[in-house]
Amino acid sequence: MKLIELVPEGAISTHLQSTQRDDVIAEMVDLLIEAGSASPESRDDLIAKVLSREQTGSTGYGRGVAVPHVKQPSVERMSVAIGLSQTGVDFNALDRQPVFSVFLLLSPIDRPEEHLQAMEAIFKQLSKETFRRQLRQATSIEDVKTLLMEADSKQAAG
Repeated sequence: MKLIELVPEGAISTHLQSTQRDDVIAEMVDLLIEAGSASPESRDDLIAKVLSREQTGSTGYGRGVAVPHVKQPSVERMSVAIGLSQTGVDFNALDRQPVFSVFLLLSPIDRPEEHLQAMEAIFKQLSKETFRRQLRQATSIEDVKTLLMEADSKQAAG
């Protein structure tokens, strides 16, 4: 599964405005709505579902990354928003460190296997120190897209 194919046009922010976890999640849901991956009518429900998921256990996995995710009936196509914070966000991460890179995954409820494949593709990259560092240093949407395409091509070659 290619990461770049999961990220719709317009669903990357290299300068998240929000500094609180709940606001970051809302900002990223808005990115996916603006990109056409979710309907504006589902906004409040999506935010509530993602926050509810956070209550069961933080998706701040440490090393400066978080991957909030939810399977939802109103979502027709799996999609990922990527948000970068310049200041860091308290995601209640496992290592208690601030989060600088957030991947928000929305999945259709009836395709759990694809959801797991997407999570695996995301984590395979986020587990790499070089990828995390380059992502954090990205200053433009093009930088992020290039990084994703390079990661995908290395994955295909490996």
